[in-house]
Amino acid sequence: MGLTICYKILKDHLVKGELVKGNPISIKIDQTLTQDATGTMAYLEFESMGMDRVKNELAVSYVDHNTVQVGFENFDDHEYLRTVAAKKGVIYSRAGNGICHQVQLECFALPGKTLIGSDSHTPTQGGLGEVAIGAGGLDVALAMAGLPFSLICPKVVGIKLEGALRPGVSAKDVILKVLERFGVKGNVNSVFEYFGDGVETLSVPERATICNMGAECGVTFSIFPSDMRTYEFLKAHGREAGFKEIKADLDAVYDEVYEIDLSSLEPLIATPHSPGNISKVSELEGMPVNQVLIGSCTNSSYLDLKKVARILDGKTVAPTVSLGIAPGSREVLEMISQDGTLTTFIKAGARILESACGFCIGNHQSPGTDSISLRTNNRNFEGRSGTKSAKVYLVSPETAALSAISGRLENPLLRVPYDKIELPEHFYTNDDMLIFPPADSSGVEIKRGPNIGQPPKSDPIGNTLEGTATLKVGDKITTDHIMPAGARLKYRSNIPAYSAFVFENVDSSFAKRASALRDEGKAVFVIAGSSYGQGSSREHAAICPQYLGLKAVIAKSIERIHQANLCNFGILPLLFEMEEDYDLISQDDELELDDVIDSIEKGVFTLFDKTKNIKIKLNLFASDEQKKMLIKGGKLNLLRD
Repeated sequence: MGLTICYKILKDHLVKGELVKGNPISIKIDQTLTQDATGTMAYLEFESMGMDRVKNELAVSYVDHNTVQVGFENFDDHEYLRTVAAKKGVIYSRAGNGICHQVQLECFALPGKTLIGSDSHTPTQGGLGEVAIGAGGLDVALAMAGLPFSLICPKVVGIKLEGALRPGVSAKDVILKVLERFGVKGNVNSVFEYFGDGVETLSVPERATICNMGAECGVTFSIFPSDMRTYEFLKAHGREAGFKEIKADLDAVYDEVYEIDLSSLEPLIATPHSPGNISKVSELEGMPVNQVLIGSCTNSSYLDLKKVARILDGKTVAPTVSLGIAPGSREVLEMISQDGTLTTFIKAGARILESACGFCIGNHQSPGTDSISLRTNNRNFEGRSGTKSAKVYLVSPETAALSAISGRLENPLLRVPYDKIELPEHFYTNDDMLIFPPADSSGVEIKRGPNIGQPPKSDPIGNTLEGTATLKVGDKITTDHIMPAGARLKYRSNIPAYSAFVFENVDSSFAKRASALRDEGKAVFVIAGSSYGQGSSREHAAICPQYLGLKAVIAKSIERIHQANLCNFGILPLLFEMEEDYDLISQDDELELDDVIDSIEKGVFTLFDKTKNIKIKLNLFASDEQKKMLIKGGKLNLLRD
């Protein structure tokens, strides 16, 4: 039987285990990336290992999240990242150079390589035929140390694309169609692999958009073939030497196949408050719009912005709309400034935003009270924009641009010029904003401002855990719910300070109640529904609760990256054997787990709810390797031994 693209690349990088679906495996990692919101902790963790230099082929540190500098904290973090990169052999991408996923695609991603990044949208690089996986910062630090990355050998879902997109329909609509089919939960340990005649009609930036939002389905990564469209993109960036053709064998078998006729697709929209709430734009056409934001790592490429400019040319933004446009990188910004696109935006009344994550993570451009915001980014979780009462909808650049002109939701189908915008023969390339590390870093001093802390230490787990169901939450709790971003991001390097905001937007009393239990020597438990920990890869959603005394999350299901982060920091990821038992536990119930060490090794627990005087069966969601780190109190403790 032939191999899929996924299994070909995994086979080439396999270090441990068998390539059998469901088996634990370990793979060699070629490339790593971090961004500044997660990077400070990743490099602090790397330093704690005592490593002189990174050991993998390529490591890049990006500054693209905490670029709004109110107070000293963000600037100090950037100085730490710049100097630790120079000291440890990491390329440093300065603030203003662009969003990590866009710049990585332009400068470093290569077909057939493996990449892990401390950002959940790292799979963007699958658009270039790379196995690219989002992970917690500690896993990235370990990969920089040359250690393999562990994962579950995935189920491969083949997504067959036929036909070609009509005018007004875009790659964003393709991935929204995939989200409509697969949803945002239940896809753990799966991969989306695209094939079919329709693939060759999509450029690399379009493929990257599709792979980017595969993260919203919870899959490990998404990937496209490496073909002549891949070669064209690499050649236009002067990187064609890194091209290699990669395609699935003709007799490759997928675990499941989902077919999409691109020619029959119409514009789609993700409605509040989940990327999985999909409707047709035609069904909501005419809805008033207050804000339109175009950009983010999903739709900020040169091709995306050229489409937007063609729609805005000669028009003016509606007086009731605030339009912001954020080019994805300095490369994109320079290109649109040279060809007149930027002037078109300015004349139309757009606000030109920094080449950064910005509005997507709620770092600026928060919408007004009860307002409607159309955005081309990838997530619309409640409150993520910075305004809890706002309604955020996810759309394509074409839908966004047309709607900005009229002040209401517009359907772009067959309303935009027919001729397709093609890749330029040559992209503007300039590496001046990349700082390459010196060969000899012995004289480099790492700068540490007062906001730079250390990874928290934890003790080996006890054999009995007694405590309280400190918080009970429902389904689809995201890492944004657990650890808010936006104005709180500047505390990412300072765990005691950042921990004060754990579950801030869910239960503002949680941090105070949890720390009180911790100080009394009692365990903190969180009870959750399905798909707990979806969204961002932020390991702080495990580190900060662990600092407050969290010992176990008991849920119906837990998402892949968050499950790994919980294990990395010694928190038990436990699943109800019978999902209906979730209803038996109330917040503030007194809980107890006995024979913890033996239960970890067996993978089965019995929870005693002392308040209700009932026993509940639980299963440990962990690999054999993770069981060892849980007993030790976390992965760093295991490595130190």
